[in-house]
Amino acid sequence: MMEKIGIEKTKTIAQHAGVKPGKVKGVNIVQFTKGGNKALEIISWEDFERILKERKLAVYEHGGFMKIMRA
Repeated sequence: MMEKIGIEKTKTIAQHAGVKPGKVKGVNIVQFTKGGNKALEIISWEDFERILKERKLAVYEHGGFMKIMRA
């Protein structure tokens, strides 16, 4: 069962998984990235959190797997 997690736990899991917050260029779609996709730009955690709030999204986790979904 997926559990909603806060930004600090998200950062910890992301660091262990080797991913960073990213945004699809030109739109406010956020996701996690390792940085190799040319369609994505790495953004700050502050921008990531702001976009989540603006779009009424949250990060959910289960067993180390994270997913961004409606809050």
